[in-house]
Amino acid sequence: MSSRIEQIIEEIEEYIDRDCKFQPLSTTKIIVNKEHLEELLRELRLKTPDEIKRYQKIIANRDAILADAQAKADAMIEEAQVQTTELVSEHEIMQQAYAQANEIVTQATAQAQEIIDNATSDANAIRIGAIQYTDDLMANAESIIGHTLDSYTTKYDGLISSLQECYETVRANRAELDIPTEEESGIYNSQDDLF
Repeated sequence: MSSRIEQIIEEIEEYIDRDCKFQPLSTTKIIVNKEHLEELLRELRLKTPDEIKRYQKIIANRDAILADAQAKADAMIEEAQVQTTELVSEHEIMQQAYAQANEIVTQATAQAQEIIDNATSDANAIRIGAIQYTDDLMANAESIIGHTLDSYTTKYDGLISSLQECYETVRANRAELDIPTEEESGIYNSQDDLF
């Protein structure tokens, strides 16, 4: 089952692939609806903390696994100690009891250590998986946001460049007109003659 973050990322990808039109005379630049994309990114930001909390719970389960393993190990050691006490209660088999007790304690300790090692390994694998998954989601979001920023920057740079060219062209055309002043052209104000 995919997370809401993955669904939002898929929606952004579908929106870009399906709904966005290419910019005129371009096969790589697209025109996006800024409000729609910002709405998807806003929802992505809101959902990201929930996903992280979910994976933190998975990591927290590691402690429960370790506690359970420790409890089992303690129970096995306690059982071994009970058996040891029962064995040493009779004097004639005391040496045998010590040997058996040590063997049971050794086996219990080895089994407890194996349980703890397995639990630690499983918990670390879960934690690494959760961190990797979260990093993958954030990398996807980073890539989409970066692509969007690059696209907008390119568009606005192109607009400014185009306006600058138009400005320079108009300015150059005006300079070429070389319009004479009123005095140079002999034009005067007819009202001046009245006074």
